[in-house]
Amino acid sequence: MPISADLNPAIWPRSAARSANGELSIAGNLVSQLLNKFESPIYVYDADEIFSRAKEIKEAFDQQKIVCDVHYASKAFLSKSVAKIINQAGLHLDVASGGELTIALVAGFPAARIAFHGNNKSIAELELAVRSGVGHIIVDSIEEINRLNEIATKAQANQAIMIRASLGINAETHEYISTAHEDQKFGLSASDGSLENAVTQVLGAPALQLIGLHCHIGSQVLVLDSFIAAASKLVAEVARINDKFGLTLNTLGLGGGFGIAYIESDKPVAINDIAKVLNETVLAACAEHKVSINKITVEPGRFIVGPAGITLYTVGTVKPVTLADKSKRIYVSVDGGMSDNIRTALYEAQYTAVTANRVSTSQMLLSRIVGKHCESGDILVRDCYLPADIQSGDIIAVAATGAYCRSMSSQYNGTPRPAVIGITKGSPEIWLRRESYEDLLALDLG
Repeated sequence: MPISADLNPAIWPRSAARSANGELSIAGNLVSQLLNKFESPIYVYDADEIFSRAKEIKEAFDQQKIVCDVHYASKAFLSKSVAKIINQAGLHLDVASGGELTIALVAGFPAARIAFHGNNKSIAELELAVRSGVGHIIVDSIEEINRLNEIATKAQANQAIMIRASLGINAETHEYISTAHEDQKFGLSASDGSLENAVTQVLGAPALQLIGLHCHIGSQVLVLDSFIAAASKLVAEVARINDKFGLTLNTLGLGGGFGIAYIESDKPVAINDIAKVLNETVLAACAEHKVSINKITVEPGRFIVGPAGITLYTVGTVKPVTLADKSKRIYVSVDGGMSDNIRTALYEAQYTAVTANRVSTSQMLLSRIVGKHCESGDILVRDCYLPADIQSGDIIAVAATGAYCRSMSSQYNGTPRPAVIGITKGSPEIWLRRESYEDLLALDLG
């Protein structure tokens, strides 16, 4: 099947193609056949691409001088099937809740290759993490250090931890996904003494083993400057902490946030370049501050699953609207919306979308793809161009929805969540089944 000019391989799954009559296919599966079998709307993942992207990022860091543990950030999207793919690719795993940890463990993911994140982990979650034998826990507060020490002491465990540092770096991304500046909830500030206080507390906690410092600057970062600044500053903090407390911390958690292309103007940095620059930055900072770093960790999530997934919708209604300047816009309503993709409403995310069941020769008109929910902010794609003959029953495909769409989905307006379909070697299967009205009522005891 020929690749179409409207399917930029930087945005769409690598297996995306157009058939002779213009219909979109993923890994050899026509979208109409997928919807006929699994109903609309659905999330669709190319499982082979998830595996290959996981291997690519592992190999990029394996080629560098410093040993690197690549953790898949499961908050991007986690199911038992995805956990198994990540395990097969040889990656480690990040979780940020007891639920994510449970999914990973049930899928057979080795606990020793799991790291546990979060700014307010519950006692039950910390107990589960220690009991399961997770590789390390990234602590985020003095209270957590005290709780974790009590839990590990009772379990007769020696729990490895990293301290999450806030370094005052404002990543070039949306405010809601920038996580290393001072005025936000994550980390312990390196500038006001909070980080040192945390180290002091850990050194007085006999059941905890401090292995290093961690920093995560944010998500969907498309430039290297912020990564370079964070890595340099984190090495400096390790050197300062080592000198002050007589320690030999030698592990750095550099976080993730590696951006992908959602629209044509997005120009993400190649993963090989990210790996090379991060290593060179750490090595240069080590030489400057006379400290040795033996291991780094990185946490890609979006990079691995984002481009490998799309969402398929069916058009319900088409409504032309005249704007204030007398220009026209088409509102295309589909059978999903903010319940299956909140990112546009939450932080003005942009997407690429196409008519997937055919190619039209009609004029392309300014369009807005909206959902079926009772919110004016229920927008999936704010600005795109769709053919003037778009009509009810057409299939719309939205690219690069593999990360943070299903994992942030809801049942708003009593809407059951769509199924998640994984395609492995051309064969589609249900990873997560479609919810039903019975599922909506299952927890309702009224």
